[in-house]
Amino acid sequence: MGKYEDLAKAIVKNIGGKENVNSLTHCITRLRFKLKDESKAKDEVIKNMDGVVTVMKSGGQYQVVIGNHVPEVYADVMPLLGLEEGNADQAEDGQGGSLFNRAIDVISGIFQPILGIMAACGMVKGLNALFVALGLYTDAGGGYLLLNAIGDGLFHFMPLFLGYTAAKKFNLKPMIGLVIGAIMCYPTVQNSALSAGGEALYTLFAGTMFESAVYTEFFGIPLIAMDYTGTVIPVIFVVYFASKCEKFFSKFIPDLVKFFFVPMLTLLVALPIGFLLIGPVATFGSKIIAETIISIRNVSPMLAGGLVGLTWQILVIFGLHWGFIPVYINNIVTNGYDNVMMPFFACTFATSAVILVIMLKTRDRKMKELCLPNFISGIFGVTEPGIYGILLPLKKPFIISCIAGGIGGAFYGFCNFRKFSMGGMGIFEFPAMMEPDGSWGNLLVAVSGVLLTMIVAVILMLLFYREKEAGQSDKTMLDTKEQEESVEDTPALLEDIAICSPLKGDVLELAQVEDAAFSAGILGKGCAIVPAEGEVYAPVDGVLTTLFPTKHALGITSDDGVEVLIHIGLNTVQLNGEGFTAHVQQGERVSRGQHLLSFDLAELKDKGYCLQTPVIITNTNDYLEILSTMQKEVMSDDVLLHVMNS
Repeated sequence: MGKYEDLAKAIVKNIGGKENVNSLTHCITRLRFKLKDESKAKDEVIKNMDGVVTVMKSGGQYQVVIGNHVPEVYADVMPLLGLEEGNADQAEDGQGGSLFNRAIDVISGIFQPILGIMAACGMVKGLNALFVALGLYTDAGGGYLLLNAIGDGLFHFMPLFLGYTAAKKFNLKPMIGLVIGAIMCYPTVQNSALSAGGEALYTLFAGTMFESAVYTEFFGIPLIAMDYTGTVIPVIFVVYFASKCEKFFSKFIPDLVKFFFVPMLTLLVALPIGFLLIGPVATFGSKIIAETIISIRNVSPMLAGGLVGLTWQILVIFGLHWGFIPVYINNIVTNGYDNVMMPFFACTFATSAVILVIMLKTRDRKMKELCLPNFISGIFGVTEPGIYGILLPLKKPFIISCIAGGIGGAFYGFCNFRKFSMGGMGIFEFPAMMEPDGSWGNLLVAVSGVLLTMIVAVILMLLFYREKEAGQSDKTMLDTKEQEESVEDTPALLEDIAICSPLKGDVLELAQVEDAAFSAGILGKGCAIVPAEGEVYAPVDGVLTTLFPTKHALGITSDDGVEVLIHIGLNTVQLNGEGFTAHVQQGERVSRGQHLLSFDLAELKDKGYCLQTPVIITNTNDYLEILSTMQKEVMSDDVLLHVMNS
């Protein structure tokens, strides 16, 4: 046990003991528990512990926010739970939720960790093809050779990466999953290598789409060889089977030899069955999926493309798009391209165009500020902030974006728009649309579809969107009293909850704070103040829900439900309350402007503490957006933050 042993014991005790824990993971600042019964956890007790910032519940997780020393706390908690780090996430996830939801969870858990690097490699591969087409260099030179290796290496050895991520998802030791992927990519067991070595012994399933030549046998059993390099589905099923094998052997293998006997037996059972049965069946299944989807698409490519474009953003909202990622990848692997799912490409630019129109038409400064970064992120392929923060609250713009995406998708379907490799997001996807032979037709279709989608979106917005639907008035949001007086006259879809400054001082952007837990926005959005005096006042009407024993931080829940955290200085918890004087008690009701706390500003300076004081909305996820004042200096009771609610 380490220096956080006492804190670890207190946390485990107050979450209901180790018997109440299904699993534990951690991120940069939080312990993320999955509890059997969250009602057994003592939220207020944990919040008031020295070393704990707060407690949050989200996504089925009980999150204890620690700060940047969370790895050390995690290391001390794990032995108390009787878990090893490699097995820390053995939650009973498979026990709850519908079959469909569990399938989506499995797919996202396997593919999400590698999507970023897949996109990066795909961009390199696409740019390499583009530069050859532009005549910058030839495909016979060393430059092309090396760049092609960089771009294609991941896709060639795809089973290794999926073996690793699938193993983590199925609670198999990750290294075993990696080894399974490597074995499935071993050169001499690939169909291309076996077929080059001589004539087939015989053929199975002759005359069908599953016709397979057999070149060798495994102790008399025909081995239907496949080329597994670059494949997706076979390795996932083999790893899943291996996870069951490992659990089976672990039950009766003595601990003395379990370290090497369990992996050995797992590989000896899982791999032969994988090559003889699971791999061929999964490959056949991949072909069936690809052929079925293509057959459906061939009935009406335009209709199929339109449906994908129309519904994609709706799927994203509910997280259902993950179910189609394997289809997308499988099409690229099996056919060399995807033309079925690619119409969703239009949706990115439909969203961006709609947000652009809102930004240009609105007279509300705060809405303009909200639109600009979301427009840029949409162009780069990240549309979720714009969907959740702007389009959904306004309703009609979201509908318009779906319609525009559907029209763009129909165009792509009609033109047989394709993507030849995984790569990039938004505008960075264009290189992956360059045809392997260097021709420009498909790329021109891509650009034309983007222009068409954005033009349609703009026209529909100009025809059907009116300023009043945004819930905006001619008045700014800076004058809270004026806003309150006009609220009955303004049909607002966006509610602005004003949070006043608790201190007098200079305003900093949160990104400027010298503590990563705050600057990265992990604890919530907000800003920071460099105090000019050592007095803290209530920023809202509400209840003082948290007053740390060290008095360096306090939390208030407003009457509107906004949770405000005020953290005086950085690392000031080390003072153990020295120099801090509280004028209120935890649980006490407070009024905006009420004197809450005094601290010795000079003493903090003399002892070398950073005075940056973050003011954070800890339940940021409950709101559309958190906007900071544009003022460089504030007095206590000046409006500091605007919490945007629907």
